[in-house]
Amino acid sequence: MGVPKRLTEMQRKFAEYLVFNDGRTTGTEAAIAAGYSEDRARVEASELQNPRLSPLVVQYIGSLREEKLKKYEVSYDKHVAELGKIREAALNKGAFSAATNAEKNRGMAAGLYIDRKIIKTGKLEEMSEEELELKMKKILEDYAPILNAKVVDALPEEVSEVSSSLKRKKSEKQTSQKK
Repeated sequence: MGVPKRLTEMQRKFAEYLVFNDGRTTGTEAAIAAGYSEDRARVEASELQNPRLSPLVVQYIGSLREEKLKKYEVSYDKHVAELGKIREAALNKGAFSAATNAEKNRGMAAGLYIDRKIIKTGKLEEMSEEELELKMKKILEDYAPILNAKVVDALPEEVSEVSSSLKRKKSEKQTSQKK
């Protein structure tokens, strides 16, 4: 017995049910829904998904899955266009908050917004005078354009005052913990 040249109606129904209910059904359930007998549904499902036994069914399942992927594919152009449609629909309904969110999401997809988080670790009390002075210089250098401030060499008196104040607090904390 050779391989059939085309799919039967039951094979077509099985493949469609299996693909369009992907993740929500089993092969056995798809076979029963397609009209195969419940007694042999498990065996039929296995045979219909075996490329050696049912190559046309397997090929049809593959083409249906590919078609489904293309239909729901997410690409940059489709994504931005869809967000634009959502924004327009929200504006037409007067839902300005939803329209703003859609527009913001379009901007994020286009890379106009950057979500940045800065995590700081360590405590100033645990740093030495030199480390504090270097840290303050680095901060001033890094943020000088933002602060519109000149980069100034650390003022020794101010650094000493801050450092001694931090040392006092640290020693007070340690003595209070000992009591």
